[in-house]
Amino acid sequence: MEESISGFKIRGAWGDVVEHGERITRALRDVDANESAGEPSYPDAFAEWDEWRPKSHERIEEDVSEKTADQASVKEGKGEQAGKNPDEDIRTAGEKLSESYEKLDEDDANGAVDKWGESIEYVARAADSAGRKALRSVENTVYQRVMTQLAPYYFDNELISANLQRSTRSDEEVFVFEVNVNDDELKEEVSSRLAEYEDEIDRWHVDTEKDTDVAAAAEGVEPPEEETDGRSKPSSN
Repeated sequence: MEESISGFKIRGAWGDVVEHGERITRALRDVDANESAGEPSYPDAFAEWDEWRPKSHERIEEDVSEKTADQASVKEGKGEQAGKNPDEDIRTAGEKLSESYEKLDEDDANGAVDKWGESIEYVARAADSAGRKALRSVENTVYQRVMTQLAPYYFDNELISANLQRSTRSDEEVFVFEVNVNDDELKEEVSSRLAEYEDEIDRWHVDTEKDTDVAAAAEGVEPPEEETDGRSKPSSN
């Protein structure tokens, strides 16, 4: 692993990429970056990173590409967050406009202005929602088919900035995976943890996706419980 101002970088096969992501994730857990309490901590940002990071059973052109497109997707606007589609907001805008006219008939100028303002807000929200949906309908296809051919697969939030590239300089498939911790205090702690792993862990156990329900049904036993870090722990029996 190479460490620099821009982050922690690994060059190697897919297994090396997966292990690098797991080590950084474990280091972030060890320094409580995933906790909802404590300082500094980024529970939501950590969960996003943990979902995006490459897994052993995934493929870069399918899974990582799709997750990168989702992560880069245009976020929901206020109307979408409220569960309203553009047509609903337009109808509400019309209702507010009618109420504005009613206020004028009642000689309530201030009330009329307030209702008119609300009507404009709903019209703007409808336009915003429609625009976001239109962008979203094409961006996923454009990103996966075009952008990943020109740029690395990347992830970016308040906690982690990462990019993954596949090298084409040799016949072998080689990847370059660089991960940066955006919080300088956490970055120092993560760096120390990664150094400890290098000294103390001879062979890193890479997590793999397991279908424990099938195994349990076949063997007639309960599947092992999951620890909070995603690894299995042995049964108490």
